[in-house]
Amino acid sequence: MKTDVLVRPMMPEDLDGVMVVEKDSFSAPWSRSAFEEELSQNNLARYLVAVAGDVIVGYAGAWLVINEAHVTNVAVVGMYRREGIGRLLMEKLMELARNNFMESMTLEVRVSNAAARNLYSKLGFVEAGMRKNYYTETKEDALILWREKL
Repeated sequence: MKTDVLVRPMMPEDLDGVMVVEKDSFSAPWSRSAFEEELSQNNLARYLVAVAGDVIVGYAGAWLVINEAHVTNVAVVGMYRREGIGRLLMEKLMELARNNFMESMTLEVRVSNAAARNLYSKLGFVEAGMRKNYYTETKEDALILWREKL
């Protein structure tokens, strides 16, 4: 990594920076209110931010359900991609899940997202199925990935 990056829990005051990352990363970004609701009302949700200096450069989130963590989103702003921040966020999210007694982790990823698929494979995730037309804005399929032992 070119820059020192700190990963910490997301707080409501982080949302301006999170929205910059979100809009830079996704063609159909989540709304600010969706993140506000996740942070304030969803007891299953856990979100992390990656901070370089005082700038939020990425974030990741998961829902902790019974004994499995379901990754909701992982994003790194364009100019900080390919520096290991996505991997760092996933490693910290997996650690958080383990610390909360989760035994496995699952996520969906765009079939076309080769960089993310490669990262998840390196982290021990394997393909477990497909969701046809999962991404509503493009009708792209999503691969379902699992990691059984955290």
